Amino acid sequence: MKPQQAIACAPAGIGNLGVGFDILGHTIAGPRDTATVRRIDSPHVHIAAIRGSSADLPQDSAHNTAGAALIALREALGLPFGFEIELDKGIPFAAGMGGSAASAVAALVAANALLDSPLPRAALYPFALTGEAAASNSRQGDNVGPMLLGGIVLATADRLVRIVAPAAWHCILVHPETTLETRHARDVLQGAWALRDFVAQSANLAQVLLGCERGNAELVRAGLRDVLIEPRRAPLIPGFSQVKQAALDHAALGASISGAGPSIFAWFESHAAAQQAVTAMQAGFADAGLASDAFVSPINGPAAELLG
Repeated sequence: MKPQQAIACAPAGIGNLGVGFDILGHTIAGPRDTATVRRIDSPHVHIAAIRGSSADLPQDSAHNTAGAALIALREALGLPFGFEIELDKGIPFAAGMGGSAASAVAALVAANALLDSPLPRAALYPFALTGEAAASNSRQGDNVGPMLLGGIVLATADRLVRIVAPAAWHCILVHPETTLETRHARDVLQGAWALRDFVAQSANLAQVLLGCERGNAELVRAGLRDVLIEPRRAPLIPGFSQVKQAALDHAALGASISGAGPSIFAWFESHAAAQQAVTAMQAGFADAGLASDAFVSPINGPAAELLG
């Protein structure tokens, strides 16, 4: 008999990776959201509980990322049954760590296990995009894609491509005790753009992708420089310049804003190198009056997984 309940978790993530706005990201080990999903006879999606959030998240299913994702799944498959969802939030709200995406992906992975014929993981991508849109008003895959597959993922409108980096490479994500909502961070991107900046960003993205695939740190070091988004969003993050410079002073391959911010990430060639930079990066936020948490993780981070 098919189980009537499943539990799944999805890890936090680093969206955009600086040079890949809305299309490139990777997961990190550590913080995660957990979804408990039950199959119910009623042909509806219901949010039964949300625990662990510092903000009042929507319990209306259509406006909740997990709920919207499962509504899209139900409608696309023509399911005669529905789902009840309980969310346990382990990723901070408006932190630039992919919390809205993680709830959607965890719920989808759990619900998929309750289907009579579960879908391949990549087939859940369109529904995850719909869920993400409930929070950001846009269907970007830079967080949900990596959470579905694990590690670094190039997420186009209709395709997920896994990008494998050397196993030794690690990242730091430093999360200050402040928030920056995605919609506000997207507002500052309005206005004119210079063509030369698009050309430079394209070159940087290409170097990062090739550097990961070839294990060439110097290509990544040359390319991990965001000339488009970072200059407009950095003023929204107290201490940004100091935190980034601290990472570069400790031989980071590059550093930039994680997702919409305010968290900041940096890449390093080893776990030891990353660990050595943690204190200095946190000091950059402390000088701006902000306490922070720091997470060190392999760049090839985990995927969402079933827990039971």
